[in-house]
Amino acid sequence: MNPLLDFSGLPRFDAIKPEHVTIAIDVLLEKSRAVVAQLEAPMAHVCWDNFVAPLEDTGELLGRAWGVVSHLNGVVDTPELRAAYNENQPKITEFWTALAQNEALFAKYKSLRASPAFAQLTPARRRIIDNAIRDFRLGGADLGADKKTRFAQIQEQQAAVSTRFSENVLDATNDYKLLVEDETDLAGLPGDVLRAARAAAEKEGKSGHQFTLHFPSYYPLLQFADQRRLRETVYRANATRASELGTDFTQTEQWDNSQNIVTLLSLRSEEARLLNYKNFAQVSLVPKMAHSPEQVIGFLEDLARRARAYGEKDLAQLRAFAKDELGIGSLEAWDVAYASEKLRQQRYAFSEQEVKQYFPEPKVIDGLFRLAQTLFSVSIVADQASSWHQDVRFFRIEKEGQLIGQFYLDLYARSGKRGGAWMDDARGRRRLPGGTVQTPLAYLTCNFTEPPVIAGLRQTCLLTHDEVITLFHEFGHGLHHMLTRVDEIGVSGIAGVEWDAVELPSQFMENFCWEWDVLQQMTAHADTGLPLPRALYEKMLAAKNFQSGLQTLRQVELALVDMHLHYDYEAGGAKSVQQLIDEVRQQFSVMVAPPFNRFQNAFSHIFAGGYGAGYYSYKWAEVLSADAYSAFEEAGAAGGSVVSAATGQRFLEEILAAGGARPALESFKAFRGREPNIDALLRHSGMA
Repeated sequence: MNPLLDFSGLPRFDAIKPEHVTIAIDVLLEKSRAVVAQLEAPMAHVCWDNFVAPLEDTGELLGRAWGVVSHLNGVVDTPELRAAYNENQPKITEFWTALAQNEALFAKYKSLRASPAFAQLTPARRRIIDNAIRDFRLGGADLGADKKTRFAQIQEQQAAVSTRFSENVLDATNDYKLLVEDETDLAGLPGDVLRAARAAAEKEGKSGHQFTLHFPSYYPLLQFADQRRLRETVYRANATRASELGTDFTQTEQWDNSQNIVTLLSLRSEEARLLNYKNFAQVSLVPKMAHSPEQVIGFLEDLARRARAYGEKDLAQLRAFAKDELGIGSLEAWDVAYASEKLRQQRYAFSEQEVKQYFPEPKVIDGLFRLAQTLFSVSIVADQASSWHQDVRFFRIEKEGQLIGQFYLDLYARSGKRGGAWMDDARGRRRLPGGTVQTPLAYLTCNFTEPPVIAGLRQTCLLTHDEVITLFHEFGHGLHHMLTRVDEIGVSGIAGVEWDAVELPSQFMENFCWEWDVLQQMTAHADTGLPLPRALYEKMLAAKNFQSGLQTLRQVELALVDMHLHYDYEAGGAKSVQQLIDEVRQQFSVMVAPPFNRFQNAFSHIFAGGYGAGYYSYKWAEVLSADAYSAFEEAGAAGGSVVSAATGQRFLEEILAAGGARPALESFKAFRGREPNIDALLRHSGMA
């Protein structure tokens, strides 16, 4: 059997090969088209069971198979797999685009919506139908024949260019290698960073220390390397990835994403005009909580105004410290992380490297699982499944002895794996005919430093506190997907949740990384095994909002660049993308990036990750998450601990379990008893 056509259990990753992809996708597309043809035919009576259910069934199987292929393309990229992915992506895009424009299906959804039977459906099913009608309109179903053809072409071109954008970032990242042969140039770097770099060089038969543009490899150079020239070298390499200024000039043109950005913006703008919207930002916001681009821009600019004084103070203190204590007269972008770490150490008498010794990966994961088990009354245990790499682990979540979800955990950076951290669903929850429940399945992916092998023994991975926060963040997404109680796959878990609310559970979970009760259960010193000392914890807490003004302004800058590119920028017009970015920086940044910085050329979130005109979601959802977490703080003030099982149960019932079956604002109000406000976010950020 073709393993991609086997839906009887978990994906058979040990059996999947690139040559299976085209055969499986062709079979599933043929079956799906046959189902669509049947459902297009006239029906005496349109109802959920004879129309919506079979359409959802066929879409789910195609989506699951393609989801496996897409996931593998992101975590074990090979030339063969990439070729198979690129060969089939246009066919997948063509099918979904044609489906979204199918007038016969659209008409039947509308007739079902207008029928007396609609009121008798469950709220989840009614929401699915409403979402479908909205998506048909956004998919071009209302367009004339000539415009539909162009709309379909736009979707296919966007998919291809987005894929090329992502591949360019991955190839430019994987290609860069910085070999440092003189160890004196590496003064200041921690021992574990040096060991990892030495192991990377030895793996390729080289002497010295080798660094890459994977975050765990290059960022310690910026943060700890005393050699300023080295910091500038790696900063410049990272800031010019996949651009016309890339360091490998033989590949610069091949991997340059500059034109891909313009092409995507142009295609998105044309898509918006075809749908009778003024700009793509308006299209993007239709299925989100925010009502208009103007509302989003106003929210971001208000946040920038509130943060500016704090950001200016942060930068002034950093510049003074760099000049007086480090001899850096003119603070440059490649000095910021280094000077910030030195200032943190001086001000709070600890370093991130010191904290890192208390976060061995096994202890962190155990503490994370303990927290989830206490808050949500579940059990998380190791499980067995085939996977795509030997480092991947697999777990199951149970409640009262019953399986409710499973997930893969892929933690380490490696060649062929795209950067960043993410959660993706491999399978959604739904109730099957006969009453059995299909349990959800998730991928949790990070890019932490792979543990070095010393004397033939693999060492324990130590996580920075920032990496711990990242792990909690992605696990929050996973909980949202796996702890749902909704039986309809179209709105179970994260499905159907507004994009600017989907970060609520993930950012909510981050807060627990700062709680003493939680840290005591998830820390053990690498040498002594002792938990995090209270004195060090107090220093971490004092430093929690260190440079929060600068960090907030940076996130606002990214979100405003994204929104303006999709709102009032004319692709191919007199103003270039870089000029728009420079204008936003001049208005809202206090530490302006150097002229050669081309961060946009690797900004995969908005050009290859679904966040186009949606990057603001992180700050928007942070208002929700901070306000939601304040309920746990209130419970802690009343009962002694924020790890409140009673409050956790309410969060589970009103936020996690509800999934996308109702608007996110309704779920939030059901949990907090009121609408959200920004006060908790400002307080948590030290800007109240």
